[in-house]
Amino acid sequence: MDWRSLIGLVIAVGAIFAAQWSEGGHVGALLQPTGLLVVLAGTFGAVLLQSGPARLWDALRLLRHGFGRPARMEPAFRQLVRQWGAIMRRSGALALESSLRSVKDPFVARGLRLLVDGAAPSRIGDILARDTDAFEQQRRQAIRVWETAGGTAPTMGILGAVLGLVQVMEQLSDPGKLGPGIAVAFVATLYGVGFANLVFLPIANRLKEQLASELHERDLVAEAIVAIASGEPGHLIEERVAAPSGSLPSSTSSASAISAATAAAASASTGAPARRRREQANATAR
Repeated sequence: MDWRSLIGLVIAVGAIFAAQWSEGGHVGALLQPTGLLVVLAGTFGAVLLQSGPARLWDALRLLRHGFGRPARMEPAFRQLVRQWGAIMRRSGALALESSLRSVKDPFVARGLRLLVDGAAPSRIGDILARDTDAFEQQRRQAIRVWETAGGTAPTMGILGAVLGLVQVMEQLSDPGKLGPGIAVAFVATLYGVGFANLVFLPIANRLKEQLASELHERDLVAEAIVAIASGEPGHLIEERVAAPSGSLPSSTSSASAISAATAAAASASTGAPARRRREQANATAR
């Protein structure tokens, strides 16, 4: 767990309470269980109706990625692909079967298994690209749940405020209760806007950044395995995956990398990664 990622949330919530206290207001006035229930329960219900239980559960499971340190490709992977390339040229693909036991990442293991099975480089590139497409689609659907929650929460806050004002209107005979009643009603709006902009949308944006990093690393893995299958020298393969994880390439350059590697083996299926990247770029532009 990366607790440093929670500092921003603590600072933002603390600033709200500090502003309330500095203006002479009571901090307890911001704690209204009814307004909180309307916002959270209403948002949960709307998201459940739109996304369904399975996708909602996937979004909740992604929380550990939102507030955790994202897994990065280990530097040892560069040496591994160089070793695999040397073994491939020296002893053939079957000699890589012993390396499968030490591979823990399912995506890397699948690519290595395709090498051992003697699949053509074009076929390997196509299968790994399809695997990445499915992974990306599932992640984006889960991230969209948090974006939906960020768009729904403010509306639920307004709904809570309206409900509170209805209760205030019922007490017009007692003017002394109008001011506090209206203040309590608008706390629900504060909850809705606060949860949307301090919790739901930041989680969605953080997950998007981590997804971009993971897709970049998958592209490097696929490119390296295709290069091994194509018989490229080990030092060239190591240079392919030596790109810093912090500097993510653009959609087009990432697609071109895989396409170029597979094209070296006379592939006819390199369009899948490129098509995925073009669709992602178009979606971002929209």
